[in-house]
Amino acid sequence: MNSIETSWLLMIGGVALMALEIVAPGVYLLWFGLAALLAGAIDAVFGLGWQAALAAFCLFSIVTVAVGRWLTRTAFDSNDARPVVLNRRASALIGRMAPLHEAIVGGRGTVRIDDTIWRVQGPDAPAGAMVRLVAVEGVGFIVELAET
Repeated sequence: MNSIETSWLLMIGGVALMALEIVAPGVYLLWFGLAALLAGAIDAVFGLGWQAALAAFCLFSIVTVAVGRWLTRTAFDSNDARPVVLNRRASALIGRMAPLHEAIVGGRGTVRIDDTIWRVQGPDAPAGAMVRLVAVEGVGFIVELAET
């Protein structure tokens, strides 16, 4: 196999890998496709043998995957101090204030938040008193009386 064939094979393979990334997104095929395109371009310019082109592809694969991981990690990092609460609706409500739906008697009551009534535990308080959600306990909250 001559250098021209190798460079075309690498470039076509790179485009195919990038196209597969669209069909089956997983982020990694993009970086291997980019590595194949780079190795194919280097092979086309410098006329490397297939062994050197394969070595270039391996080297570029390591570099592009490392750079890709770094880019995606920093792109999704948040400067927000709140913890990630995806699929944990109750955790997303911590710190919110709401009036009691039913009075807290004997340490237990309910609070309405948006369209949901949640069980709460906290100090005894009459219905309508403002409370702050401070922690999740099972399927309800621990609350404290809010200063008004």
